[in-house]
Amino acid sequence: MTRVQNGNHAADGVARNPEEGELRKQWVMAVAVLAGAAFAAWVAVAAAAPEQKAATKVNLQLKWVTQAQFAGYYAALEKGYYDKEGLDVTIKVGGPSITPETVVAGKRAEFGVDWLPSLLATREKGSNLVSIAQVFARSGMTELTWRDSGIDTIKKMRGKKVGVWCCGNEPELFAALNKNGIDPKNPNDVTIVNQPFDMQLFLKRQVDAAAAMTYNELAQVLETKNPKTGKLYTMKDLNVFMMSDPKVGTGMLEDNLFVRGDWIAEKANQATAVKFLKASFKGWVYCRDHRAECVSFVLKSGSLLGKGHQTWMMNEINALIWPNPKGIGLPPAGAVAQTTKIAKTYGVITKTPKGATNYAYAARAVAQLKKEGVDVLGKKWKKAVVKVTPGGK
Repeated sequence: MTRVQNGNHAADGVARNPEEGELRKQWVMAVAVLAGAAFAAWVAVAAAAPEQKAATKVNLQLKWVTQAQFAGYYAALEKGYYDKEGLDVTIKVGGPSITPETVVAGKRAEFGVDWLPSLLATREKGSNLVSIAQVFARSGMTELTWRDSGIDTIKKMRGKKVGVWCCGNEPELFAALNKNGIDPKNPNDVTIVNQPFDMQLFLKRQVDAAAAMTYNELAQVLETKNPKTGKLYTMKDLNVFMMSDPKVGTGMLEDNLFVRGDWIAEKANQATAVKFLKASFKGWVYCRDHRAECVSFVLKSGSLLGKGHQTWMMNEINALIWPNPKGIGLPPAGAVAQTTKIAKTYGVITKTPKGATNYAYAARAVAQLKKEGVDVLGKKWKKAVVKVTPGGK
């Protein structure tokens, strides 16, 4: 069959219609126009999309070396809680000669961890620092003496060598000494020895009494062998003066989170503070419920003491935080007033400070966590039984 296409023939013998060629050309142009329009629309949408904000960088100054005392902050890093809040947090390690208040006041960190009476004393000297969260709900400080020394009361420390850490760790002990008529600033009354981070001075009996936290130095002594018996020391070898014991009566609030007053006055920083507190509290909740994992976070971060010691510490730290009837980060009713009264009565400060605390940001963080179903009270938490291990290993 011969197909006639208006007398025009292509080289391949197939007829071509001029109108068909024109339609094809128009179709190609239409497709190009549509593709260009789609590309332009994509560019417009991409340009209009909000840029992802860079994480807000903040520093946290610890009051001591890496250990389970700060496990909640390391957990917040490891679990990504700070990242989720848009924060890039750097944890700065402390030590015996580092005063967190000085670091924060000097603008080398936005947040600091230290004891509340130390903050009150620093503020009285002119630093505009504000406590915004009270992580520890109770005191864990003690002073130790050997049972065979006969120093079985604070009063009997008169004329003795008494160890305590410098740089903001003295208030509870100094208050106890003052309460018993011993002036810690008078060398005729007592010799105050600047204590290192270990218990060697005490173990070698180079001091008559030594400061010890329930979660740290007390365990260091119990993890050591008595050279006379070859067995570990026990509580029977010691006199333990708990600052929170009514017989001593100078237990004050310890680890709190604080900032500069001028820093927190800015609205953007207030939002940052709430985010930081929320993530930190969530880290502490995690450590309450996952003690062993948080110990691993601490060891990974460079702890100087072993797994056994950190396990003891994590358990004791939880005991200072939980339960909290008002929610983590919020001080128990009357606790701030009691700390202030003790500090003022026994010479840590000379007058009642104003504006030293503001827990509104902690309250907001706690409220947000509650909405997310996080248990911020820890009512059901119970302290575990943890045995000491030789050398804390």
